[in-house]
Amino acid sequence: MIPESSLESARAALDAYVDPYLGQSLAAVQAVREVRADGGGLTARIALGYPVGGYLEELTAALRGQLAAAGISAPLTVQLEADIRAHAVQRNLRPLGEIANVVAVASGKGGVGKSTVAVNLALAWAIQGARVGLLDADIYGPSQPLMLGLTGQRPSSPDGKHLRPLAAHGISAMSIGFLVDAEQPMVWRGPMVTQALTQLLSETQWGALDYLVVDMPPGTGDIQLTLAQRVPVAGAVIVTTPQDIALADARKGLKMFEKVAVPVLGIVENMSVHVCSNCGHSEHIFGAGGGERMAREYGVRLLGELPLDAHIREEADGGRPTVVASPDSPRARPYFAMARRTAGALAVRARDRSGVFPKIVVEES
Repeated sequence: MIPESSLESARAALDAYVDPYLGQSLAAVQAVREVRADGGGLTARIALGYPVGGYLEELTAALRGQLAAAGISAPLTVQLEADIRAHAVQRNLRPLGEIANVVAVASGKGGVGKSTVAVNLALAWAIQGARVGLLDADIYGPSQPLMLGLTGQRPSSPDGKHLRPLAAHGISAMSIGFLVDAEQPMVWRGPMVTQALTQLLSETQWGALDYLVVDMPPGTGDIQLTLAQRVPVAGAVIVTTPQDIALADARKGLKMFEKVAVPVLGIVENMSVHVCSNCGHSEHIFGAGGGERMAREYGVRLLGELPLDAHIREEADGGRPTVVASPDSPRARPYFAMARRTAGALAVRARDRSGVFPKIVVEES
């Protein structure tokens, strides 16, 4: 039987472990729910605020090392679970019904692979065990129908008022591209575009979601402002390449979210390094370290450095993005790590407390 003092020492050692995806100790996020003697060893129940699928082996090895460093040799078994909560949004807004967290994926300019990052982020979260939706907010140039293999499909409307999202690879998806012909240009002015976005978001039967990923159009125009002012966003992800011209526009996107009180979870540097498909040679075609410099400059996280690989483009064009088409490949690993870091960055933010307080209505008597 393991003595109570040893259990307390083990608990203290586990509490002190700093999770790499949260950037905080398990004690700080109250993740260690229980430590108990189990035969001749220990069992620890750990609850983390992000999707934990595929993380058990890595975390168990790290926690066993943590105990060994503290001089505790008892075998450790880890019971790991996810505890994904709704997080605080802009002050004048409240989370959307059953959607716990809206996460915007944005860029200052086009051509940086933002839609590829958004779809792989959403799919990686689903593979890791979360309930996920994807809203294609690029009204003028929707990409997600093609990337999800849903081109030509139409959503149904059970009640004639609301749309039922389409399903692909374990996520729910909605896009203007599901409602119009692929070759039809959206010749709309700003107010029509913002109305379309609002309807796609509010008139879709999303169901219960841990995350709704919003694939934003490039720039800082009407749609971005509409999202920031009318939609409760828990956090934003800025996608850039290492190139200086892309970083200059990415900074504008980041500053826009700061101005409208939407927290930036971090920077994703896409097309970070090119690996030749013939010889395996690695080369930084667009420069190196740009995303890291920008993250350091603005005090946010560098969430990932993603590769430039012809297979990634081919898989997205074929309707099976990389994390679905080749989940065990070297090119998929950075996407899964980026997804976990993004969810971790959100998990340590303040939780939504709006449901704790009653809604006060003042009426004339």
